Amino acid sequence: MRDGGVKAADLLAWYDVHARVLPWRVRSGAWADPYRVWLSEVMLQQTTVAAVTGYFERFVRRWPRVEDLAAAEDDAVMAEWAGLGYYARARNLLACARAVVGVGGVFPSDLSGLRALPGIGPYTAAAIAAIAFDRPAVVVDGNVERVMARVFGIEVPLPMAKPVLVAAAAGLTPALRPGDYAQAVMDLGATICTPRRPACGICPWSGGCVAGGKGIAAELPRKIPKAAKPTRQGTIWVGRRVDGAVLVERRAAKGLLGGTSGFPGTGWDGSEGDAPVVGDWREVGVVRHTFTHFHLELRVLVGNFGLDTAALRGEFLGANAFSPGDLPTLMRKAYEAAVGG
Repeated sequence: MRDGGVKAADLLAWYDVHARVLPWRVRSGAWADPYRVWLSEVMLQQTTVAAVTGYFERFVRRWPRVEDLAAAEDDAVMAEWAGLGYYARARNLLACARAVVGVGGVFPSDLSGLRALPGIGPYTAAAIAAIAFDRPAVVVDGNVERVMARVFGIEVPLPMAKPVLVAAAAGLTPALRPGDYAQAVMDLGATICTPRRPACGICPWSGGCVAGGKGIAAELPRKIPKAAKPTRQGTIWVGRRVDGAVLVERRAAKGLLGGTSGFPGTGWDGSEGDAPVVGDWREVGVVRHTFTHFHLELRVLVGNFGLDTAALRGEFLGANAFSPGDLPTLMRKAYEAAVGG
């Protein structure tokens, strides 16, 4: 493996001029709040910067310190998270905040201490250690994998190439300014060494990039084709009372959309059962949604009921307490279909 002579110093010089301005980022040499670094990294897992920015800003306005988040009600945090997806992250967020407060409200600065916290894996631990504590940890996300594959000309396909890419990243991680370097590689991958049509002509590492020299940068990293996602079908019931109350239920803590509020359903998430209220239901349409491992087609049924209606599942939530904006994206789609129908 060779890198053609790229140097961390060249990337850092580029970063000093071109670093993205992000709400969780501080200027070089300034103290980075571990809480904000941790929160941003958890939010950014499997999500884009554009999608996360608004959520992050709302979270830190409402819960500016880890102690504030630890004391928050679960429902409030899940509601603020609604729409960001991968809801296990929100549950782990609360568990981690409470664990940190339990040991004095201070995040550990070493990898082993960070890894011991709920919801913090190897990547997140390395990112916090490097960015918040300037530890020379090896930070490897999708952007970094792409950059390393191209710089070193690694043509082994993912996921088999991961150990090789991590080793390549480790070889370039500097002892000085490792936090800035970690963010610099991420910025390089996000803005220049992009998945399609990389801007090699303005890349600070263009002179030493193996894939760029061969003219194959856009082809790397190679990936084994993914199997086609299956499609599941299911049913969801949106019940409304004459006083405006809406039938909702709290989903189990684990599993799809775990811990969130939504409408009773069946047939798509392992659940079974009949309609949550005995009465007349009419189908108003089908909503479609894609999860990590499958596509979903969900029949939406609507029912209108009187004040004395008894629910077999869930409870009727008064109009003043129900907010569609607090629902996960799938449930918002179902509600919009119900209202439109």
